[in-house]
Formats: sequence, C-alpha cells, structure tokens
Amino acid sequence: MNLAEDTLASQFLEKAIAILQENRDYTIANRRHLHEFPELSFQEEQTRSFIQKELLAYGYSDIQTEVGGGGILATLDTGKPGPIIALRADFDALPIQEESDLPFKSKNDGVMHACGHDVHTATLLSVAQAVGKLSSDLSGKLIFIFQHAEELPPGGAIAIMESGALDDVDAIFGLHIQGGTVDAGKLYIHPGYMMAAADSFEIQIQGKGGHGSAPHTTVDATVVAAYLIQELQTIVSRRKDPIKAGVLSVTAFHAGEGADNIIADKAYLKGTVRTFEKEVQQQFKEGISAMVEHIAAAHGATAKVTYKYGYPSVYNYPEETSLVEKIFIEQFGEENVVTVQPTMGGEDFAYYLQKIPGTFFNVPAGIATQEINYPHHHPKFTADEESLFIGAQAFLSIIQHYLIENESIEGIDNV
Repeated sequence: MNLAEDTLASQFLEKAIAILQENRDYTIANRRHLHEFPELSFQEEQTRSFIQKELLAYGYSDIQTEVGGGGILATLDTGKPGPIIALRADFDALPIQEESDLPFKSKNDGVMHACGHDVHTATLLSVAQAVGKLSSDLSGKLIFIFQHAEELPPGGAIAIMESGALDDVDAIFGLHIQGGTVDAGKLYIHPGYMMAAADSFEIQIQGKGGHGSAPHTTVDATVVAAYLIQELQTIVSRRKDPIKAGVLSVTAFHAGEGADNIIADKAYLKGTVRTFEKEVQQQFKEGISAMVEHIAAAHGATAKVTYKYGYPSVYNYPEETSLVEKIFIEQFGEENVVTVQPTMGGEDFAYYLQKIPGTFFNVPAGIATQEINYPHHHPKFTADEESLFIGAQAFLSIIQHYLIENESIEGIDNV
C-alpha cells in the first residue's frame, strides 16, 4: 500500500467514525425502537419493514427483500474493481416475557430481544448509513446482510446461502455482543472453532405400568430413564477423547401422572449435544442410540431416539481471523483485542463460514454501573449501548482494509 492509499484509508475511517458520532442519538433510538417492538423468528414483518425503510433513507437502491424467505440484502457497488465482502446482523427476538426496568422495554407480550439482535441490527444500520455517504472512497462491493430467524432452527442463514445471493462474496464477517461480560471497549476473537454445533435429542421410553406395591409385575419406565440420565454421561467421560470438546446435557425428564401409587409405563427425556468436530458429533449420536437401545432392552422396555442436527460449529478461518486481529489492533490497540476460548453456544453464522472465508467476533456489552449483568436469554438481559459503536467501528475498520487497502484475500481454502 502506497502513501496515497494509506492517507485515503485513514481519512475514510476518520470520516466514517465522525458520521457515527454525529448520528449517535439516532443509532441509539433505532436500537431502542427495535428493542421495544421485538418479533419472533420467521414472524419479523415489522422489523423487516423498519430495516428497509432505513436503508432507503440512507440512499440504498439495490435492496433485496425476502432473501431466503425473510432476509434483507443491501448492496453498495462502488463501480470500481475490488473484493466483495459481506457483513451480517440478525434481527429476530425470543419468546421471553421481559422483566427489565428499561423505559423502552418490550411492548409485545411474551417477546423480547434477550440476545442482543436489536443491537446487532442497529449497529449494522449505522455502518450502512456512514458508508453510504463515503462510497466514492471505496473500491469493490459491500453487501449488508440483515438476517431473520437466527434463534429458531433451521434458521435464516442456510436459506440465504441456498438462495445463491452470496455466491460471489470473497469474505464475510459477523459479530455478536457478549452480554453479562463487563469489558468495555474490548473485542473478542478466536481462530478455528469459535462456537459449537448445537444438536438436540428426544428419548421416548415404553415400559409396562402397574401398581406401586407390585413393581415386579411392571417394567418401570422411570427407572429406565434414571439409568439413562446417568449412563449417557459416560459418552463424555469414557467414550470421547478427553482432549476433544463435547457436552451432553439432559434438560427435561417426564414420567408418571396422577396418583402416587402408579408406576409409569412411559418416560420422556430430551437434551442437547454440543461438539466442535464432526467425528465427535457422530460419536455422540451413535453412542446415544446404542446406549438407549441396550439399556431399555436390559430392563425389558423399548425406546426410541430422535436425534436432530442443529446449527454446525462456527469455524473462523485462521488466516482471516489473523488479519482481522491485526486490523483491530491497529484501530483499538493491542490491549483491547483479546483472543478468547471457544464457547459451546451455537450460531447459524456457521453456514456462511462453510462456504465463505471469514470470521465471527464478540463485543462485550455488560454495563459497568449495573450491579448484576444478566446473561443472554434472561428476562432481565440488558446491553451497554456503547457496544453499538465499538461494533460499528470494528466493521468500518474491516471495510477500510478490504475496500480501500485491497490486500489480497485469495488462496484461502474453504473449510
């Protein structure tokens, strides 16, 4: 990069950040509006209308709606040769009754932005607003992905990918705020596996009911289920390579109804499996099926397992992540860019990364002045609105690198 390019890049970022600050109150108002009127996955009609209205107001004309059934893609084409990069934000909410004291708490009964998707969307809108005024400084194309239905499998990402709308994208980037973590001004990254594949299972056990005083005449489904709850954990402790990550949690157990002297003929278990590697994922799936079949048979019962694959693991491309780390260090300082451990949470951003090089990073959003910072999916979840601007600056610094400095992004093999 020559001196002129370096100057243009730094000027772009300065101007873009200035626009962010000028529109600070507007961005916060957008976030609060989205928080106040949340909508569930695959039902986000008013949210989509709001996003489209904002993009039109910013001067975007190349806007695709209903992409993959509910996504919105806005494209900024500079008309000059260069890379095509995509930035993504999700916008659906959760079926949770909000219990916060926020003046802009949810007005939609039983629905809440308890995972920060309102922050993600307002962040990306602010970036689109700033970049739209500075498109002459850039080369290449920039696609803003506003994605529906991240919270409910099969999710929106896989359908957007299958639509073909992103077939020509060279690199993709996404962020997620990290609620409950007070670490203002920081950015969290991790090369390789960042988040786990999130699968689920259900087990239906059929025994033979009877009177509680004569268990020898029954096949007690409750006992079979109790054995399974214990023994399933040996998949983690005795079958899986201890060096490789994997979690199995039984999260529901139902057996018996009515009188206390009736032995249940049926029992039901359900739970979740979290893994990074496909080999381990398959080991869990096969282990659950085999264990359920044989333990049920040993007690004279029968059982059926339903195993559902959820989102795949989020794999951050090491080369892209290393590059983003350097970009962030230059913008935020080395002390503010932290390499963290992967988490066992799930995210459908994984589908983008199965086909497109890129990385997914976190922005801590706990509120320092708040006595308790509740985690994601909690009815009292809150987020520091300063994270809007940290996330926006992170995206802008990525844009600066790819669409002004234009360093090569070729030669990265898909994973």
